[in-house]
This record gives sequence, C-alpha cells and structure tokens, in this order.
Amino acid sequence: MTAPTETGDRIGKAAAERLSIFVDAVIAIALTLLALDLPIPQGDTTGAMLSSLAGHGKEYLAFALSFVVIAAHWRAHHEIFPHVRSLSGRLISLTLLWLFMQVLMPFATRVITAEGAFPLRFSLYAMVQVLASASFALIIREIRREQLYRSDGPPRVFAQSLLRSVCLAAVFGVSIPVAFLTEDSSAYLCWLAAPIALAIARRATKTA
Repeated sequence: MTAPTETGDRIGKAAAERLSIFVDAVIAIALTLLALDLPIPQGDTTGAMLSSLAGHGKEYLAFALSFVVIAAHWRAHHEIFPHVRSLSGRLISLTLLWLFMQVLMPFATRVITAEGAFPLRFSLYAMVQVLASASFALIIREIRREQLYRSDGPPRVFAQSLLRSVCLAAVFGVSIPVAFLTEDSSAYLCWLAAPIALAIARRATKTA
C-alpha cells in the first residue's frame, strides 16, 4: 500500500500523462479557433484576389504571430512534461491557468485586428502573453520545488524552458508601454522579435 505522504497531493504518473494529453487537446482547439477567424479573400480575378489578400494583411500577420507563440508555449510544455513523474494539486491549478491564457489568445488576436478596437488592445494582447509565460515559469518552479520530476530526468531541461519563457515574457512586456504610448500597431515591431528571442535563447541553452 502506498504511503499517505507519497499520495498526498501527488496523483501518480498516469495522471501526469492524462494531463499532458489534455493539454495537447486544448492547444489543438486553441489553434483551430485561431484559424477559424481568418478572413477568406474575395475576388473574381487573380488581381482582385491578391488585392483582397493584401487588404487582410494585418489579420494574417496576427494569425502567424499567434500561431508561433502558441506553438512555442506548447513546445516548452512538451519538452518538460515527459520528465514529470507525478502531479501536485498546485501544479494542476497552474497548468489550468496556463491553458486559460492559451485559449484567450484567439480572442486577443481577434481584438487587435478588429476595426475600431479600443486603443489599448495591443497592451491587452501583450499582457496575455506575459501572463502565459509567467504561469509557465510557476509551473517549472512547482515541479522543481516539489521534486515532481523523474530521478533520471535532466534538471537542465527545466532551466532551459524557464529561460525561453522569461525571454518571451520580456519581449511582450517591453511592448506594453510601447503600445500604451503609441496606441497603434508599433507593438508589432516588438512582437516580431519574439521568434528571434526564442531562437537566441534556444541556441544559448544548447551551448551553455
């Protein structure tokens, strides 16, 4: 019989695997909702079709950016959870908070592309990203603090994921005052640095 101290908040490896599957499903739904908002180009000729595509450029750019960001969040989660052997109640709660931010991203993406949206819409989008990164950092902290990882799991993978999460939060965090002061799409210039920051962080963790 398993000792109570081992079963208190931790509910076993099978539960960790079920949570990982649940995360994959929610991320897939978030990406689907993101694609459903894409406008369909109209036109009877090639020129008209291309003109319609260009007219919806901001929607397609916002979709591409959000897709990359959600994929980056999922990849980070996918990298650490194979090393998780059990769960705690707090880890489950933090994961649900992180997922809440993921499913908010299609809504936030739609807000920044809507006509006549409120001036702080870019700050709202950036804040969602910052909170998503912060909640993921708390997930890593909980795993390490409660030693929920396997004994053969490399602790380095958690440090690597944490660094990339911090870089992503920093990029979007910097864009919040930019969006607040400019009240236009200048925040996009900051956000386009997100893939670059992730690539630099990934290279840095590999060479460290």
